[in-house]
Amino acid sequence: MNGLKIIRIKLEKSEFIPYGRQDITEKDVESVVQVLRSDFLTQGPAVPAFEQKLCDYTGVKHTVAVNSCTSALHIACLALDLGLGDILWTSSITFVASANCALYCGATIDFVDIDPDTALMDTRKLKKKLEKAEKEGKLPKIVVPVHFAGQPCDMKEIYDLSRQYHFKIIEDAAHAIGAKYHGKPVGNCQYSDITVFSFHPVKIITTGEGGAALTNDAKLTEKMSIFRSHGITRNPKNMTRKPDGPWYYEQISLGYNYRMTDIQAALGSSQLNRLDEYISKRLDIAHKYDNFFKNIEIDPLVQKESRQSSYHLYVVRVGQGKLQRNKLFDELIEAGIGVNIHYMPVHKQPYFSYEEELICAENYYNETITIPLYPNLDNTKFNQIIDSITLSIC
Repeated sequence: MNGLKIIRIKLEKSEFIPYGRQDITEKDVESVVQVLRSDFLTQGPAVPAFEQKLCDYTGVKHTVAVNSCTSALHIACLALDLGLGDILWTSSITFVASANCALYCGATIDFVDIDPDTALMDTRKLKKKLEKAEKEGKLPKIVVPVHFAGQPCDMKEIYDLSRQYHFKIIEDAAHAIGAKYHGKPVGNCQYSDITVFSFHPVKIITTGEGGAALTNDAKLTEKMSIFRSHGITRNPKNMTRKPDGPWYYEQISLGYNYRMTDIQAALGSSQLNRLDEYISKRLDIAHKYDNFFKNIEIDPLVQKESRQSSYHLYVVRVGQGKLQRNKLFDELIEAGIGVNIHYMPVHKQPYFSYEEELICAENYYNETITIPLYPNLDNTKFNQIIDSITLSIC
């Protein structure tokens, strides 16, 4: 017992460990400083250069960089003509932005329950829900599978259902840049119309704040590019009359100021150079956690063989339910471990007033906890985390 007391005193004096954090190098700083010293801070060459690097990495044809993943979701919905009277379906275990993008467009939101093993959209439940919706005349216009924690959903099966039930697909890959599905990079849009990424500081790479929408469809690219910049075009092909001169532009739709700056894009390009390195480090840490959890009564989310997670998050299920999970959460926070919960089910948020029960999503919320994982989590901090978990469950 004295040994456990000594461990606790040591942990309480240790540096706080967040669940995730950015890694900024001198090369990142230099890339941003170069832009600050250039002629362009906003709409210069750095944004298209970053967009091209994302295309090269994922194998997709087109990228539209924006100021957040939420903006990317919004313009993706607009480009797919989501509007009043339409329905968008997504997972309930996600951040609220995955659902809010439908509401921004005046559409209705509905939710699909999760697979309890992976916390991803359950394709069996999706199929069953589609069968019922077809009979009721309430099929979705768009389905948004969420690659939660970095593991891709079963996109081939969802794509096959889209062909049968005629809905569009936006992959919410906010967690999943660098992940792979059947050996191919997430973002190539083989099984979707549009994929969106997030570059928030706790994500795999960062632009400070930022996002991107990727697609293989040139028409969708053009529409999203117009929506991100006030609905304005400078392309004579899209104008209602002959331009008055080289200064001329037209607003042809209601758009938004969703542009990414050159400052952000320069940071993103620099970070993208290290994406594979970051993924490798995350996988190594995840495998160390996997080995640790083999010996205790806490279960990580199941990883499918056909997919490689980017491990934006490392989530575990505490088998004895909410009381035990809350106890573990409180004791880890007390020990300086920055655990978190991802996520409160969106359908339970008071704004949505959603009546249908989603049992797996609700059980998931009561049993799970996110523990720290980021590339620079060193062995000392890793051991502090597993020692704290061991102490808590003793």
